[in-house]
This record gives sequence, structure tokens and C-alpha cells, in this order.
Amino acid sequence: MLKQNILIFGHKNPDTDSICSSILKERLNKKKGIQESKAVRLGELNKETRYVLENLGIEIPEMIEKVEEAQKVILVDHNEFNQSVQGIEKSNILEVIDHHRIDDFRTEKPIYFTTKPYGCTATILYEEFKKCEVEIGKEEAMLMASCIISDTLLLKSPTTTEYDIKTLKELEKIANINIEEYGLKMLKAGTDLNDFSEEQLINIDSKNVGKGEIKYIIAQVNTVSIPDVLKRQENIEKAINNEIQKQGLSLFVLAITDILNCNSEIIALGSRVDVIEKGFGVKLENNRTFLEGVVSRKKQLLPQIDKYI
Repeated sequence: MLKQNILIFGHKNPDTDSICSSILKERLNKKKGIQESKAVRLGELNKETRYVLENLGIEIPEMIEKVEEAQKVILVDHNEFNQSVQGIEKSNILEVIDHHRIDDFRTEKPIYFTTKPYGCTATILYEEFKKCEVEIGKEEAMLMASCIISDTLLLKSPTTTEYDIKTLKELEKIANINIEEYGLKMLKAGTDLNDFSEEQLINIDSKNVGKGEIKYIIAQVNTVSIPDVLKRQENIEKAINNEIQKQGLSLFVLAITDILNCNSEIIALGSRVDVIEKGFGVKLENNRTFLEGVVSRKKQLLPQIDKYI
């Protein structure tokens, strides 16, 4: 039963780092003798993550929608409660491993809390494996490498750190693969958006930010052709407006990111679209603007929006 396990999971609308870091943490725990550990997920897999797991023949973690009171949990790749599972406030949080800002987080007891300003949670877990003197097999190396490739866009994102670069080089040796070739295949696997409805598209990778009266969402989709996605703008805007009304949002920002040229087209709707214009010194036309060199939600979008909202 789930209650008897220590549940390990990343954030809602999980990405590759969120899913694969959960699996890696489960494996690390079990190699340390904590056998009751179990990786789970809080949402459907995107195509990129599905490509990674299918390529390695790894079973998709079980999906959960809530946790019971006092359930033992470990959070990876997030710490904000509004990005976590229903019931997280009353769970028994044992540990957090994350690379994001710390916000809206509290526990009744002291816990293990590891956070580092790296480009990826899996880079932290690589160091944890090394510190615990646990061998990193080829499969673990592939999982870690996939996380770093995903979160740093093959080391092109401004979130990339020297630790991610060094770690990926080491993982390339362990996995015995060409990182550039594998990385491009993996990233491209996640850019096929044809099967998604507009409602699904804006929720592939979205983060709820803010609290109280000012709530907003920054969503992001990766593509190799921004114009192909913009062909659906009218229906995308209908889906965004539905989310704004349903959740009482002040702002919804969708970043359509070109993973090959490292730029983004922004679609912004809501009562506070002025923060996009102020934050980036641009003028929205037809509810959108082009942001050259912007690919990171965490390091480029969120700070500017937070500053002006």
C-alpha cells in the first residue's frame, strides 16, 4: 500500500527532471537500504519524458492525486506547496532536493533540505550518489544526463552552471553515448505538439506563481518551429482565457520556446499584461511579443515578472 511507502515525487505537470529525479532518488534510497521508497508522479508524462523512459525500458511511475495525512514523502525538483500534491500541508515531509527558489514552504519538524542553484535537480543527485559512494550505472547515468539536457536545453540555457557542464561530461563517459546526438533526438521528441489540444498544450509545463489576490501562471512549450504553434493562437488564447476565469488569475504567460535557436515568443493575457511590457521593455502586439535569447522561465521570465507585478 502507498501509505507504507515513502513517496518520492516532483511537481505537478511533471517534466523530465521531475520524473527522472524521483526515480533516481528511489534508487539511491534503496541502495542505501531504504527499501520502502517509491517514486510516483503528479501528472501525465510529456513526450520528451516518455521518450527517455521508453528508450531505457523503465516503467512509468504510478500517478497519485493526493496524499493522506502523515504520509511520508520526499519532494524533488520543487518545494512550493502550490506546485505539489493535494494534502501536502499535512504530510510528513522527510526531505527536499531542489534547485528552485524557496517559497511557501513549512514543516513541523526539522528535515533534510538540499537546495543548490544548479541547472537541474539531477546534478545535485549525481553529487549525492558520489557522496554516498553509490555506483552510478549506465541507466542511472542516462537518466541524469536526460534531466540535465532537458532543463538546460543541452547546456544552452542561462540556468546552466559549471556543475551541470562537468557532470554531463562525466555522465557521457559512464553512459558511453554521444550527448549531442542523443540530446537533440530527446529534445525534438518533446516538440511534437500536434496531438495536444490547446487546453493540454498550455498545461504541458505550467507553474502557478504568486498568492493572495495576485496569482499568475507561466507556461512553456518547446518547439523547433514557433510559427507552427502560432497558427493555433486564436484557440490557444481561448484556452488561456478559460484558465484565467477558472483560477482567478491576474496574468497567464505562455512561452513558446525555439530549442534550436534559443528564443521565445510570448503570448500574454490577463489584467496585468503590463508587467511583460515593463519587465522586458517591449510592446505587446496581438497579445504577443518576441524575446530574443529568452529560454529560461526560472532565470529570465520569473524574476522580471515578479519584479513588476
